[in-house]
Amino acid sequence: MKAIFSFLFLGALAAHAAEEKPSPAIGELTTPGWRYEELRRFKAPEAGQGVAVDREFFYAINNHTIGKYRKATGERVAGWEGGAGGEIIHLNAGSIFGGKLYTVHSNYPGVPMLSSLEIFDPATLRHAGSHSFGRMDGSFTWLDRASGSAPGGAAGRWIACFVHYGNRGAEPNRDAAWTQIIAFDDEWRRTGGWALPANLIERFGGRGYSASGGAFGPGGFLYLSGHDNPELYVVDFPKSGSVLKWIATIPFPSEGQAFCWDPHEPGTLWSILKKTKEVIVGRVTTPQ
Repeated sequence: MKAIFSFLFLGALAAHAAEEKPSPAIGELTTPGWRYEELRRFKAPEAGQGVAVDREFFYAINNHTIGKYRKATGERVAGWEGGAGGEIIHLNAGSIFGGKLYTVHSNYPGVPMLSSLEIFDPATLRHAGSHSFGRMDGSFTWLDRASGSAPGGAAGRWIACFVHYGNRGAEPNRDAAWTQIIAFDDEWRRTGGWALPANLIERFGGRGYSASGGAFGPGGFLYLSGHDNPELYVVDFPKSGSVLKWIATIPFPSEGQAFCWDPHEPGTLWSILKKTKEVIVGRVTTPQ
């Protein structure tokens, strides 16, 4: 009897040790078949929060500034400055839809959290419209448009992320685990919602941040970035339930923040490196 007990006890210890095995260090977690290749870099003083891109230009985005640059040469051709203390406080990300530059805005680190969508004319960088979400359950960090073939009820919808923090921007009794991905129709009415998996929230790190970037990319998957991890996370929508599935991790040189996929060059990813104020262009390949 003692021998059987000892065998079971040792087996339980071994199983527990396997469960407690630490994950690879940040930047060293890789998924076979998924790969990132850097192609080029551009200097851009506005590259502090994210980047958007269209056929000819890229748009480097910081809290209340936007710089417009030629994709071919990196030449700066225009800029927008909202000014410190203005109505636009903290731009987080941007994307081009229907010939307009949609930028994601919040009052971070203000509490209670307030969010809005700010729209610019990419030709002139003039402010062209706004949609206020007001007080939301979370702070608006990124937005994308799901294709008509996207899974899990996301098809044809706006997909937005509203994060919670565990740092100076935190609301009472909330942390990054309260982050939510929301589907909206064209009238900005909620039509669905999902949570991030707990192990991915943990991977984002101990500084109290969450998903700073997100966009649909190769394979139709949703790709996410944290705030300061040099890793790109691939997630899929569940067939049932409410928690997204983390299926792959790709090391890349950008330390979190918002990114976008080039709509005219499939698989080409535009991201930023905040500490050097650079826009980085790379290519992602997926398993064949």
